[in-house]
Amino acid sequence: MDTKLGNWGGARKQNLLVILALLLLEFHLHVSSVSTDALEKVYIVYMGGKKYEDSETTKKSHHQMLSTSLGSKQAAKSSILYSYKHGFSGFAARLTESQAFEIGNFPGVVHVIPNRIHKLHTTRSWDFIGLSHHFSQNILAEGNMGKGTIIGVIDTGVWPESESFEDRNMGPIPSHWRGICQEGQHFNSSNCNRKLIGARWFVKGLRAEIKRPINTTDNEDFLSPRDGVGHGTHTASTAAGNFVEKANYRGLAQGTARGGAPLAHLAIYKACWGIATGGCTDADLLKAFDKAIEDGVDIISLSVGSGIPLFSYVDQRNSIAIGSFHATANGITVVCSGGNDGPKLQTIENTAPWIITVAATTIDRAFPTAITLGNHKTVWGESIDTVNHNQGFTGLTYSERIAVEPEKIPAMDCQDGSLNATLAAGKIILCFSASDTQDIASASISVHNAGGIGLIFAESLNDGLASCNLIPCIKVDFEVGTQILSYIRRTRSPSAKLSFPKSVIGRWESPKVATFSSRGPNTMTPTVLKPDIAAPGVDILAAYPPADPKHSSGYALQSGTSMACPHVAGIAALLKSVHRNWSPAAIRSALVTTASQTGTSGNKIFEDGSTIKAADPFDIGGGHVDPKKAMDPGLIYDTSTEDYIQFLCSTGYSNTSITHLMKNPRISCMGNNNLARNLNLPSIAIPNLKRKVTITRKVRNVGCTNSIYKAIMQAPNGIKMIVKPKILNFSSTIETLTFQVTFSTTGKVYGGYKFGSLVWTDGEHVVRSPIAIRSTILYPNV
Repeated sequence: MDTKLGNWGGARKQNLLVILALLLLEFHLHVSSVSTDALEKVYIVYMGGKKYEDSETTKKSHHQMLSTSLGSKQAAKSSILYSYKHGFSGFAARLTESQAFEIGNFPGVVHVIPNRIHKLHTTRSWDFIGLSHHFSQNILAEGNMGKGTIIGVIDTGVWPESESFEDRNMGPIPSHWRGICQEGQHFNSSNCNRKLIGARWFVKGLRAEIKRPINTTDNEDFLSPRDGVGHGTHTASTAAGNFVEKANYRGLAQGTARGGAPLAHLAIYKACWGIATGGCTDADLLKAFDKAIEDGVDIISLSVGSGIPLFSYVDQRNSIAIGSFHATANGITVVCSGGNDGPKLQTIENTAPWIITVAATTIDRAFPTAITLGNHKTVWGESIDTVNHNQGFTGLTYSERIAVEPEKIPAMDCQDGSLNATLAAGKIILCFSASDTQDIASASISVHNAGGIGLIFAESLNDGLASCNLIPCIKVDFEVGTQILSYIRRTRSPSAKLSFPKSVIGRWESPKVATFSSRGPNTMTPTVLKPDIAAPGVDILAAYPPADPKHSSGYALQSGTSMACPHVAGIAALLKSVHRNWSPAAIRSALVTTASQTGTSGNKIFEDGSTIKAADPFDIGGGHVDPKKAMDPGLIYDTSTEDYIQFLCSTGYSNTSITHLMKNPRISCMGNNNLARNLNLPSIAIPNLKRKVTITRKVRNVGCTNSIYKAIMQAPNGIKMIVKPKILNFSSTIETLTFQVTFSTTGKVYGGYKFGSLVWTDGEHVVRSPIAIRSTILYPNV
């Protein structure tokens, strides 16, 4: 009996323990659920167009909505980061998931979405595209060098002491400017002048994302408009830097540096940071757009992207599309970079039809660098490193010969820790690119850490040069790299001498589409051809924070569509300076329809990718920007805000989601599905031609009053093309005319896109629209 009682007691204890464990588990799950729900994140509450003209009334409505949800005014005040109240209505706030869901059901709220982080994407380039200040009769003179216009640059800030931002010869600050010079760390109101007329900084969105105090003592960045990264300084000076004589990068690329519109004014909006992993949050970008609209800028330059896959244009996660829509609706031209994920197709970013999307090209300048081998044979590469050179012959070896683990691939491209320090010491190391994660700069660190004194880095064709700083680096292609490797393999004691690079211009066929430049077609709305235009973006010299703090000004060579974007922004400012009444769409039209299709040799522009081919509209849009011709385009394809609204309607967005974009409640969808392809763009893209399609376009004469334009067609291969009417007669009473183009398939073979063009000419002007068409197979009974 004692045994039974003992067993029963043990079983009872076991049951109690199981019950207790279950209760603890349930409690833990409950606490975890509460903790998850209580975890605050930044959400953006987007409410579309402004309901109130008074910004303070709009702000109060935001606080009232938050107070209703959170229970008190104090809770609302501590929750809110930004109130968007100038170009559009909305706010960014710290909310739990349940609070965000609740607010999403409030009247007037369009979207509530979590905050995200976006990534950041000259002395010769302006002369190269025909914008030389040495000649009186060019667009610089005609455009008053951008005088009276304001370019807003949303980026990483500015280094105000740079000579590019001095205000000599600058005119007065335009009367339509309403901005400020916001102070902060190492930046005060005296840093602004008649060139740099305003500066603001926005960090609340990023601070909420990284969830830790920002330690500026580690030189991560400056809590002010001051640029700790360099990207913003470079783009701002490219767009509108003042004239700086004898600018150079370590003696290379010497000349007069200036922006595209050297007498335009600059307004800086720092929304991108070098803190933590770096980048630009949706909340900060939207606030920058909101303030730029309020401040009265004429042009916005933004070299930032979100990557593939793209979000829809009415999705608040696409903060660039939303912010640029409201800017465009306020008459501000927005220019964006197209991304650096080329040469792969379907990688183009910033594809909204109201944005001018820019691809990157090369210019006719290079930095050839001689490599003399021990057998006195000379091969050539490229470099921008002019320091730490050893003048004489030095031991040369191949990275795999000195690998720590010879069987491992990392040694081929000199990954960190892969090289034997004893064998690398004092030698020049040859490395071959073997992965996307290793580039010449990171390889140079590995070589330097192993004791090497120089790097020859062989890689497939890839535009743009990086400075290695620690040791001299020379980039070669695989052919040259193989020649050097063959020499090493057949020589007992191989050696080499690295020469200094030289700046050489005019000897290379250019422009070519940069390898890194993202390509179309547009994956969000294939009927909108992207990119729009191409501009210089490889090895562009522009202002940069100085490496030595004792110096106030520095210059650097940078590559990317980030550098191409401000080129077009500067040209847009020149156009705006002369044509003050032109809309953003008119400016885009002038740029696209006058762009060049040929390079310096007179041949077609080519693209550098997996195969070398003639560039098509998915590489360069309308072509390479031609500032002089854009000043007098002859005809303009204009587009209104309501046109964009109806375009969005035709692409399947709901009436409610679209009408919230504007404060005018009378705008409603017409239900015309053809508007997707009939949006009045200066280009034509038809992604699914089955039998026959007719598109409509409208042009406005901005040239001589009495003009006659004739159509010249270059139909895509396998496509029949008919234009009606073929002749457009303009007069003092007829300024705008409409025409139709009918496309029909002529062959039985279907597949990829084919390209062509439609040109209107009066004998003086050539108004060219690029065309991209893809035929699709009609299956029986489908």
